[in-house]
Amino acid sequence: MSRLVECVPNFSEGRNKEVIEAISLSVSQTPGVSLLDVDPGVSTNRTVFTFVGSPEAVVTAALNAAKTAHERIDMTTHRGEHPRLGALDVCPFVPVQNVSMDDCVKCAEEFGQKLAQTLQVPVYLYGAAARSESRRSLPSVRAGEYEGLPQKLQCSDWAPDFGPAHFVPSWGATVTGARKFLIAFNVNLLSTKEQAHRIALDIREQGRGKDRPGLLQKVQGMGWFLEESNLAQVSTNILDFEETPVHQVYEQVCSKARELKLPVVGSEVVGLLPLQAVLDTAEFYIKRDELFVIEEEHKVRLVVSKLGLDSLGPFNPKERIIEYMVSSHDAAGLSSLPLRDFVLRVGARSAAPGGGSVSAAIAAMGAALAHTCVSCSTRLSPVDALKMPKNTDEERTRREQQVQAGLQEAVKVPLSLAQKISGLWTHLKELCLHGNATCQSDAQVAVKALETAVFGAYFNVIINLKEIKDQEFKQKMEREARALLQEAQDNATACLCACEQRTSQH
Repeated sequence: MSRLVECVPNFSEGRNKEVIEAISLSVSQTPGVSLLDVDPGVSTNRTVFTFVGSPEAVVTAALNAAKTAHERIDMTTHRGEHPRLGALDVCPFVPVQNVSMDDCVKCAEEFGQKLAQTLQVPVYLYGAAARSESRRSLPSVRAGEYEGLPQKLQCSDWAPDFGPAHFVPSWGATVTGARKFLIAFNVNLLSTKEQAHRIALDIREQGRGKDRPGLLQKVQGMGWFLEESNLAQVSTNILDFEETPVHQVYEQVCSKARELKLPVVGSEVVGLLPLQAVLDTAEFYIKRDELFVIEEEHKVRLVVSKLGLDSLGPFNPKERIIEYMVSSHDAAGLSSLPLRDFVLRVGARSAAPGGGSVSAAIAAMGAALAHTCVSCSTRLSPVDALKMPKNTDEERTRREQQVQAGLQEAVKVPLSLAQKISGLWTHLKELCLHGNATCQSDAQVAVKALETAVFGAYFNVIINLKEIKDQEFKQKMEREARALLQEAQDNATACLCACEQRTSQH
């Protein structure tokens, strides 16, 4: 499985479509990166981008996006509901697949250093990448926001981790780091901004200060008003959904809203969320309401309904749940490809797709054939001649001639495949003996795949020969098919032995 890091840069622009599209393009055109989501907000004047890729690729994509933003965003004119420190406000790296938190810390450090060198702007590290406890929390680093940054940079305690300690008006500063998966979850209220903020103060971990902590651990929160939707939101960041699940945040907001006699009208997720967070929430409501729900798809629908996740716009699980998005993008690269394109991709000079993908494809085809065998109780001849009339002797003779001609053609096609494969064994043996050692497993899969193809060709020849009456043609084809099968078995054995011997020598 490939190494995947998620990067979620937040840019201080949510209204200018041309700027948002330019940043999107700079990410999507970076090799090795899949742009999963772009979530702009008008009132917040902020856009959250979500993309995944290898550690190296996501760092490159984040730098490309930052360069684009540097040319198009001017913080001196920026206004919005969301707290922000700079044009690229925050750029976290999150482990997704086959990477550790330490790997993501390295991504943040590399990104921060290169960003500061390239644009000559101050950069801070936070989260798991923070070099001091005072900088671990994003709100702490962001305190004072863009407007307070000139004074903050003059304080030695807040010297940037990378870049100059001077104020860059058009940019501000950037915060980058490594963290667990964060869920940006907002609950909608028919209320004022002040009422929503009051609830946020009650539930967030920070509460109203050291002496008045909030109800929920690992939750940040504030209240704001969305002019475009004419409602307020309790906006939260769930820093650890395993400790404080989504449904707990939602239910606490609902409880506080009831105390104030305020209606809750759904919620929204900004960006993506993990499948497990959705399933945990589903299990809560299934147990609480004594529901009988088994299928994953229905559990997801239940959560969308219970939380009102589609209240401000469509909620398509395939576009909002990260595992579905990642698998969708993987599928777009492999299993959803047309067969010809898949074969060309396998033959390209790259490590993937390789033997594993080819094995999976062969297994899928085998399973499909097995399903056909179960579904069909009789074998239907593909020869169109069987549909010809047979009322008179002449019609029956013509029909039989066409059937025989069709069967002979049906024999020649798989035999031709086996003949073509016959010319490949010499080259494949050379590859097994002298090819790149790191591709040995691919060579072994290729050997078995070709042998299997000849097996298939052989059985297709034999099954069609049974109905052929021309004995000379029948015997000739059977001899040739058996010879090709034996050749394939012998060569496959020789190739695999060559691979084994090469392995033992190393």
